[in-house]
Amino acid sequence: MLKVFIDSREKERAIRKVCATFDRRGVIYRSTKLYVGDYQRIDNAQLVIDRKQNLLEVAQNVCQQHDRFIREIQRANDMDIRLVFLIEHGPGIRTLDDVAGWINPRLRDSPLAMSGPRLHKILTTIGNRYGVRWEFCTKAETGDRIIDILTEGGASP
Repeated sequence: MLKVFIDSREKERAIRKVCATFDRRGVIYRSTKLYVGDYQRIDNAQLVIDRKQNLLEVAQNVCQQHDRFIREIQRANDMDIRLVFLIEHGPGIRTLDDVAGWINPRLRDSPLAMSGPRLHKILTTIGNRYGVRWEFCTKAETGDRIIDILTEGGASP
């Protein structure tokens, strides 16, 4: 039976569907403050999922909050934690390669906003440099993907 810690800083409304999926699939979960990320197996602290609500949030993390974002990844590496970023973008983005074709809606207002090709390059570099993995899903799939990733032990699909 899968047992999961959920970071206590996750907003209740953001994880309501995740918890409903956990309940439906018999996953036992408990809220606690995690060192890094948002979801972790209770019996495997070396694999953590950090949920992101969409590519806009990821673009903000790597651009405006870059130092903080990289520090969290380095903290995970220092503790031998395998970090998987699960990005709830939607049906058009299923793989890291799909990010290159993403059109940032903020480009309408600012030509300096992060482009899909630029974000793809940054995420690829971060993945290669720090060993993090990028996974993508729709919001409806999030709970199931968390279970799958934590159950498969973080192996790439």
